[in-house]
Amino acid sequence: MLKTRFTEEFGVEHPVVQGGMMWVGRAELAAAVSEAGGLGIITALTQPTPEDLRVEIAKARALTDKPIGVNLTLTLSINQPPYEQYRQAIIDSGVMIVETAGSNPAVHVEHFKEHGIKVIHKCTSVRHALKAQSLGVDAVSIDGFECAGHPGEDDVPGLVLIPAAADALSIPFIASGGFADGRGLAAALALGAQGINMGTRFMCTEESPIHQKIKEQIVGASELDTQLIFRQLRNTMRASKNSVSEEVVEILGKGGRFRDVQELVAGTRGRKVYENGDSEAGIWTVGMVQGLIRDIPGAGELVTRIVSDAEAIIRSLNSVLVDPVPVS
Repeated sequence: MLKTRFTEEFGVEHPVVQGGMMWVGRAELAAAVSEAGGLGIITALTQPTPEDLRVEIAKARALTDKPIGVNLTLTLSINQPPYEQYRQAIIDSGVMIVETAGSNPAVHVEHFKEHGIKVIHKCTSVRHALKAQSLGVDAVSIDGFECAGHPGEDDVPGLVLIPAAADALSIPFIASGGFADGRGLAAALALGAQGINMGTRFMCTEESPIHQKIKEQIVGASELDTQLIFRQLRNTMRASKNSVSEEVVEILGKGGRFRDVQELVAGTRGRKVYENGDSEAGIWTVGMVQGLIRDIPGAGELVTRIVSDAEAIIRSLNSVLVDPVPVS
């Protein structure tokens, strides 16, 4: 078993986290990850109302008594979700770990901390991680350029970003973006992280609530089959390369504005991809790591396999030493 500062402070067995994913982070997946000793996370805004979130958390609680988390992604939009009500639903449900992402989480961190809830904030740069640390979060999830969704605007890959974060932070952090197997976990630990966070890899599990055709497409895809959109808007997003994402890139490349692509990138279209299995129906996020995904296991089996493989790799590295040290 791998013991890190993250596993110790967050009360989980393995340093493997299933990050919050819109339309994907539901009770069955989160519970399966947590039951296997990782940290499963339910995505709050996937649920249409705060009351639905309470029901989803209760569903996960019925499946496992191990720690689960809830993701609360903070976005700036015309029609803001009722964040305070979602926050209260999390508090009332007895969840003790929250993953925040997006905008400044300061007000939410304050409320969560009052109730003894640990907060992990997702960041795409060291400077943002340091800001989150100053706000009192308990850990950060540092997202490299390889990730699905929003990688930020600095384009720093994990091989540089992770050790840079290790040098700068005093709180524990987990590495995100580009992780799929035990090799990645072992590498993240070597670079200074205390665990890994995976999204795309957990999309391709039995409990993942997306269409089987999409899972199979990810398994068959390579690391080259993603597309960066919204670069011109300084809101870069990594999505699956399809006819819709290519049209968005073309329109914006010719000077278009968000209003010119708004219908193409609507979240309702992306949700239909996951529900109906039509990968050309809209924009859907996936990481470059899809090129390393070869199967669709159970989520618990995946957690166990990754940790076991990482342990074997770490032990095997002892053989490269001229004077190997005893391994207990």
